Amino acid sequence: MSLFAAEEDQRRRAAQPLAARMRPRCLDEFVGQQHFLGEGKLLRRLIKADCLTALIFYGPPGAGKTTLAHLLATETRARFRQLNAVTSGVKELRSVLDEARDLLAAEGRRTLLFIDEIHRFNRAQQDALLPDVEDGVVVLVGATTANPFFAVNDALVSRARVFEFRPLAVEDVKQLLRRAIDDAQRGFGRLPIHADDEALEFLAATSDGDARQALSALEVGVLSTDARPIRFTRELAAESVQRKAIQYDAAGDSHYDSASALIKSIRGSDPDAAMYWLARMLEGGEDVRFLCRRLVILASEDVGNADPQALPLAVAAMQACEFVGLPECQLTLAQCVAYLACAPKSNAATLAIGEARADIREGRLLPVPMHLRDSHYAGARRLGHGAGYQYAHDAEDAVAAQDYLGVERQYYRPVDRGFEAELARRLESIRAKLSSPSADS
Repeated sequence: MSLFAAEEDQRRRAAQPLAARMRPRCLDEFVGQQHFLGEGKLLRRLIKADCLTALIFYGPPGAGKTTLAHLLATETRARFRQLNAVTSGVKELRSVLDEARDLLAAEGRRTLLFIDEIHRFNRAQQDALLPDVEDGVVVLVGATTANPFFAVNDALVSRARVFEFRPLAVEDVKQLLRRAIDDAQRGFGRLPIHADDEALEFLAATSDGDARQALSALEVGVLSTDARPIRFTRELAAESVQRKAIQYDAAGDSHYDSASALIKSIRGSDPDAAMYWLARMLEGGEDVRFLCRRLVILASEDVGNADPQALPLAVAAMQACEFVGLPECQLTLAQCVAYLACAPKSNAATLAIGEARADIREGRLLPVPMHLRDSHYAGARRLGHGAGYQYAHDAEDAVAAQDYLGVERQYYRPVDRGFEAELARRLESIRAKLSSPSADS
């Protein structure tokens, strides 16, 4: 490299933000994702065997998807090319693929094609990749924050190995922050910095596993401080963190996963967890009507007759939210979620209707017993309809000893919780009377 080129490269690096300068230069410097990149894990074995063909990196921002793609190109001695699915069209894609074929023919060297936001490619663009991926012309690495099994063509997903990136652990982020403070070449190692562990803990915890966000906050704090030595305290860390943008896709994984966590937390009787997931969805801009529908369903599905007040309360919450709107209806939703989470639980009615419908779908349909058939039209009695029917209110306890189904079946099995425990005791005596010999006659 010439002197001028070296100076130009140095100026370019100096202009880069800290997060870009601190990108790992080799796999040993890469932090996190050990569930697939650790020694003996699948991706590490694919690298050693030089068997990379098509990969899809799926996970949250700042977890290392782009960085790992660069490292894979270095490890496999492939040429690195990058496209962004938002700004690149079929023309740019075909140009890169043509270059990759020429390079492979002339030098026997492959191209690692990294496509960011690959789920934003349309079907034609994704299909254009298939021949060169299958022929090994390019090593495709697609990155996406959306679930590829929903957002990427089945043909492409079936030819790729999907690796799910997880948010970095707090200790992983703290390791990266310390590395940036100590590194004299790429980081702040030439500055006298005394960083409190509490400050690094705060940055790591508030970054939600996003290394880029944590390093950016560190950079703001260091460069905005004139005093020497620099005392990087928790207060300085807090002042350096901007209000985070909530990562929430109202039509994708965030929506479905958060809704699942909310419902399962209420079902599991944990009001604190349920309140957190409710807040997460509200902060992400979730549709209030969707939340209300889910709570009304849950009131019947998971609380049921263990607390008969759950359903009218959920319906009232739905009506109140429609009438009041945000932001005030968050109070109504919080009240409803807390009540449902603490209520006794029963799915007896849910199981009962499921079993009854399964019997109807899979078995012979039962005829309506003659004494239960409609007898209010002319000629019904000539057919024997309604003959022998006993009016329940004329019987003791308003339970007539007669058969209502024609066969012996039990679907509703009340649990011994809440009000349903009382229903269970009532039902025991009712069923004893319904199954008495007089009911069969």
